[in-house]
Amino acid sequence: MHSRVTAETISALYQQESRRVLATLIRLLGDFELAEEALQEAFACALQQWPVEGLPTEPRAWLVSTGRFKAIDKIRQQQTQRKYQQQWLFEQDEDIEAFQPDESSTQNWQDDELRLIFTCCHPALSTEAQIALTLREICGLTTEQIAKAFLTSPVTIAQRIVRAKNKIRDAAIPYEIPIAEQLPERLDVVLKVIYLLFNEGYSQSSGDKHLCAELSAQAIRLGFLLLELQPDTETMGLLALLLLQESRRHARIDPQGDLILLADQNRSLWDQSLIQQGVQLVERSLTGRRVGPYGLQAAIAALHAQSPDAASTDWPQIVALYDVLYRFEASPVVLLNRAVAISMAQSPAVALPLLQVLEQSGELAQYHLLDAALADLHQKLGHTQQARLYYQQALSKTAQQAEQRFLQKRLETLG
Repeated sequence: MHSRVTAETISALYQQESRRVLATLIRLLGDFELAEEALQEAFACALQQWPVEGLPTEPRAWLVSTGRFKAIDKIRQQQTQRKYQQQWLFEQDEDIEAFQPDESSTQNWQDDELRLIFTCCHPALSTEAQIALTLREICGLTTEQIAKAFLTSPVTIAQRIVRAKNKIRDAAIPYEIPIAEQLPERLDVVLKVIYLLFNEGYSQSSGDKHLCAELSAQAIRLGFLLLELQPDTETMGLLALLLLQESRRHARIDPQGDLILLADQNRSLWDQSLIQQGVQLVERSLTGRRVGPYGLQAAIAALHAQSPDAASTDWPQIVALYDVLYRFEASPVVLLNRAVAISMAQSPAVALPLLQVLEQSGELAQYHLLDAALADLHQKLGHTQQARLYYQQALSKTAQQAEQRFLQKRLETLG
């Protein structure tokens, strides 16, 4: 032991290390709830002992060891012992020296974090459960914080998390890193959760809180963590995309909270440090063996980020990238974005029939951005009556108040 510590030091350590300690406790104890209680017990002991005895040489290992012993003691003290608990205790006693100093190596901590990420994002769980569990267990957000970000009640979030944990237990979902054959598919699920998490923070789907910086920051943190733990070109692509999107955060909303379109943003407000990091990751991701949709979307974002204004953007290259992206992801949203890029690369008159085909397909019938794009092209072509109709339709399909205000202003410009 050496160096005396304060409660503030331990609090800072909790913020920095608690998720890693929890990940290892879940592996050792095999139970989310027991591991969470053990984590709290371990830090409570640290608050009592460390200010007196000093900081352990290996604080993480001390916390894991203490938490584990506390969990074993708790099971022993329970008056009604089920058979499986007695067997569990026997196994723990047999393995009491399992957490040796070599287990405090960086590789072991990283493996435990990876196990936790893949468990929280297991495909057997619903997307809502994956996101809630990820925010709670990996990011350490409280149920109140998660509920506030998603504009729902803490009770709803708590129930979602409990159901997810029960599903993991009842379905005997293994707490492990997927085998090599399963890794690409399972990694894609994790990337999707991080992407959805960022998007929810970047553009709230409902309500007046358009930006939730905390959610986006957590998504970026997870992106960096995943890249460190499991380097992959699509992980690079996703992180690049998030950084490039985040670089525009302070330019896309005016002081009144209203939206500013990409073409109208003050590009001097864009964060050049984030753009530089994003572009470097794009370049790395596109030279890898597994180029995918996130890397291609990041390449498109990089072209926007490196252009001094909308007019000088390399729109033909963006159209070409959307063509490639569509081969990976045959989504009507990709076709919508491609048509918008064609309107810039060629003309609104060329792009309009493409959007009309999309409209007739009915695949984006409830997607307000299709109506908004149709309204914009009709307005540019001088079709005032059609533009008004589509702005009104877009207005009726979005619950986001900043978007509603933007569309209302567009309507007013038609006279």
